[in-house]
Amino acid sequence: MDRGSSEPTRFEVAIDEEAIADLRSRLRSTRWSPDFGNEGWQFGVPTDYLRELVTYWIDDFDWRSVEAEINAYHHYRSVIEGVPIHFMRIPGQGPNPLPLVLTHGWPWTFWDYHKVLQPLTDPARHGGRPEDAFELIVPSLPGFVFSSPLSTTGVGFPRTAELWHTLMTQVLGFDRYGAGGGDWGAFVTAQLAHVAPPGLVGAHLTFPALLGFDSGALTPDAYAPDEAGGYEQVLRARGVSGSHMAVHIADPQTLAHALGDSPAGLAAWMIERRRNWSDCNGDVESVFSKRDLVTTVALYWLTNTFSSSIRMYPSSFRAPWAPVHERTPTLQAPTGIAQFPRELLVVPRSVAGEHANLHRHTPMPAGGHFAPFEQPDLVVDDIRAFFAALR
Repeated sequence: MDRGSSEPTRFEVAIDEEAIADLRSRLRSTRWSPDFGNEGWQFGVPTDYLRELVTYWIDDFDWRSVEAEINAYHHYRSVIEGVPIHFMRIPGQGPNPLPLVLTHGWPWTFWDYHKVLQPLTDPARHGGRPEDAFELIVPSLPGFVFSSPLSTTGVGFPRTAELWHTLMTQVLGFDRYGAGGGDWGAFVTAQLAHVAPPGLVGAHLTFPALLGFDSGALTPDAYAPDEAGGYEQVLRARGVSGSHMAVHIADPQTLAHALGDSPAGLAAWMIERRRNWSDCNGDVESVFSKRDLVTTVALYWLTNTFSSSIRMYPSSFRAPWAPVHERTPTLQAPTGIAQFPRELLVVPRSVAGEHANLHRHTPMPAGGHFAPFEQPDLVVDDIRAFFAALR
């Protein structure tokens, strides 16, 4: 093992009662912002909806039941080259489970993968074949939730890919492994595919993170007839992600002072993205229940990691991405892309094939940015099919 890494130790989620009491007190003391003419969310999260959600959070949300569900799986923590890393490890039930590291994004957590854990690790009990089993490693990104406290600057997605390779090969001792992810997890996975380190068998993306590709150069005529609507989705997505990217890259700590002090404010910031980036047709609770929404916000709040989590943005995007080689395609390892129709970026298959060693490209019938949560069955089927030929 690398001298800068520590042996993994078992970890159980156990939030202090004092922290939960403080959270409830802050929620009860929320100063509500006046709001008008905002029934369609055209100015952001309506105050009436946020009050409804906060009332649920105070009166009905049971953190301990969420904690028990999370603790039903084995969790570990390690320090890898000075960076604290938390991960779940779920053994596979099959003749030769393939190790697979799944990486979340923002405002996701590791728990956004909870719907796919059992189908991927025990496929025979979930409509698959025993030989399709995976041993899953599901980390929290550096600075996110239980991969904290982060005190190292410059940990963007390229650095995280290096940490993941160390985690999989040196800390956990796997000779071969696959990688998958969405949002930031797609960029981490794409970086692994670019470097193509020894042992990586393939990379599966639910977001088309084609490193070095300028999505602003996309034009309507790049889309095939059966990809109709893709360009329009790209334009729509730019309208609901521009402010997010600008503030997270330019001055994340300024925002953190506000959202690190107000759980209601943190909820508003995160839930707006859940609504705008998912395939929910404007009704966020048609995809995410109040319990789901509050669970995500609570994980960030109770670990006080909003500020460190959004450091991923300047660490990744303030400078142009730097390739480590000039070979083509850019993503060298076998790559699979599951293209969801309401994803923030819809890339034509022809373009994806120019930039990736594309073994599989699947246009999905439904789903958005939070694919493993929104459409877990589609994600499971695509991961199984992609890796079946690479085992």
